[in-house]
Amino acid sequence: MSGAARRPVVVVMGTTAEKPPPGIDTISREVDLRYAPDRASLRREIVDADVVYTWWGDGGDLEAVWPRAAHLRWVAAVNVGIDRLLFPALVESDVILTNARGAVEDPIAETVVGFVVAMAKGFRRMFDRQRAHSWDLHEMERLAGRRVLVVGPGPIGRAIARALRDGIGMRVAAVGRTGRAGDDVFETIRGADELHEALADADYVIDTMPLTPLTRDVFDAAAFAAMKPTARFVNVGRGATVVETALIAALATGGIAGAALDVFEEEPLPSESPLWDMENVLVSPHMSGDVEGWEADFASVFYHNLERWLRGESLRNVVDKRLGYPAGDQLLP
Repeated sequence: MSGAARRPVVVVMGTTAEKPPPGIDTISREVDLRYAPDRASLRREIVDADVVYTWWGDGGDLEAVWPRAAHLRWVAAVNVGIDRLLFPALVESDVILTNARGAVEDPIAETVVGFVVAMAKGFRRMFDRQRAHSWDLHEMERLAGRRVLVVGPGPIGRAIARALRDGIGMRVAAVGRTGRAGDDVFETIRGADELHEALADADYVIDTMPLTPLTRDVFDAAAFAAMKPTARFVNVGRGATVVETALIAALATGGIAGAALDVFEEEPLPSESPLWDMENVLVSPHMSGDVEGWEADFASVFYHNLERWLRGESLRNVVDKRLGYPAGDQLLP
């Protein structure tokens, strides 16, 4: 009598069986689940792994043990940003890499709407006056008809554009990897070579880019100089797409009017950063998608994809490892 068929081994990084991802029971009968809370345990477990789910593990740990991954076929990233997983050995391998596209688009869009409204209406000034018991009026900016430029019109960028257009009446355009005709979301989509021209037209600039070799430092001194002095900048993409010293200089000298920042070059943001104390800056600690139940939302994307994989179907959210994001996303490279 033959033995039972070997179940695929799924290694969950960065946690233990006592603190598993929410809902993990939905897949526990179909796979051999193992946990690797640290590098030492990952080094041991990856030998048999067919799938690695990064959960809250460190991409550096995966790179360190990569030579021992004899059977690995798929690395599933817990979130949307996968720049810390794009180490050379993974990029050059046949191992599939996926992300959690679909889990955070709407929550991030809601946060960006909040940022835009807060800056336009002067909420920070209101709150300061409230604490001072000061009844002092100021005029507020009307948002309907204002121009928004989304740099990185992938799923997150498109969700933001829809929310600002449909909810507030703002006009939305984009800069993507290549220029092309406008569509059902964007009035126009310019190519990366027209970024500065597009910036000059915008009242609000929303950075939703992933971090890749070609998106690093896209927003430099020249980019901020191309923007209107009245323009405001929002970053919910990656901190390293911005030269932070150039942004600080633009904010301090009136080159741009303000910024709302959810991501930074260094995280946590150092206590000595000038951004903390600038009156025209909103600082958010990389939490724009962290709504109630967000961990379950992330995990659900993986579970559904795993079910597809077990049935032999094509995986969703497959990352083009050379570009640094799912190939279907028309993001600025």
